[in-house]
Amino acid sequence: MNIRKVKESDYYQLIDLLNDIGWFTDLFSKSEEILKRKFIKDINLCLADDSHSFYVVEKNDNYILGYASVHWLPYLFLDGAEGYISELFVRNEGRGKGIGRELLETIKEEARKRGCSRLSLLNGRNRESYERRFYTKQGFVERDQLSNFIYKLK
Repeated sequence: MNIRKVKESDYYQLIDLLNDIGWFTDLFSKSEEILKRKFIKDINLCLADDSHSFYVVEKNDNYILGYASVHWLPYLFLDGAEGYISELFVRNEGRGKGIGRELLETIKEEARKRGCSRLSLLNGRNRESYERRFYTKQGFVERDQLSNFIYKLK
C-alpha cells in the first residue's frame, strides 16, 4: 500500500469508491458528467493552497482503497491550529486491514509538523466504525458536552 496526496486524475476512482460505500444516494442521483466536474473542482480546491490536505491509499496497481481529507483551521483560543478530518472513507473490501489507521497516522504526522493543537472529526453513531470504536482505539476522545449543529443552505 502507498499513501500519497490526491491528484486530479483520481476523480474517477474516488467517485467509484464513494459509490461502492453506498451511503450517498443523493450524490449519485446526478449525472456522471456533473459528478466528474464536481469532484475535479473539489480536488483542485484542496490542491490550491496549504489549507487542505487530501490523501489517497492505493494498492500497487494504482487502485485507490481509501482516502482522507483534512482542513487546517486556525483558532485564536488554541495554541496551534486544528486539523478537521472532514472525510475518511475506505472501500468495503479494504476495511479491517489497517488502511484507516494508516491514513490517521499520516494526518497525525502532518498535524505535528504544522504545530497543531488537536485533530477533530465527526463519526455517525450508526456507522460500523463508531460501533467498533475505531476512532477511540486510535486515541480520539468522544466529546460529551458538545452538540453538532448544521444549517442547510441547499
